[in-house]
Amino acid sequence: MKLTDTEVRYVAGLANLRLSDEEVSRMAHDLGEILTHIEQLNELDTSSVEPMAQVLYPADEAATLREDFPRAPLTNAEATANAPASGAGYFKVPRVIER
Repeated sequence: MKLTDTEVRYVAGLANLRLSDEEVSRMAHDLGEILTHIEQLNELDTSSVEPMAQVLYPADEAATLREDFPRAPLTNAEATANAPASGAGYFKVPRVIER
C-alpha cells in the first residue's frame, strides 16, 4: 500500500513530530510496507480459529498468575517518592503540547 507524503505528514503531526523531507520519504516507504503486510494477514481465513481470552490457564502448573488480594492503596507521597519532579501530590512532567 502506497502512502502519500501528505498522509505521512498528517500522522506525524498527530504525533507532534517534525520530519525532514528525507524522513517523510523513508516513513512513507516503511509504513507502506507495514500496511501491505497487514493486508496480507487480513487475507488469512481465521474462521475456524477459536478466540483465546487468556494464554495461561489456572490448571497449568507453570501459570504465573497470582492470587489477587485486597490491600491498601499507595498514598500520594509513596506514589511520587521516586518521581524526578513532583508537587502537591502530583507528578510534574514537561509540557509537550505547545500548540
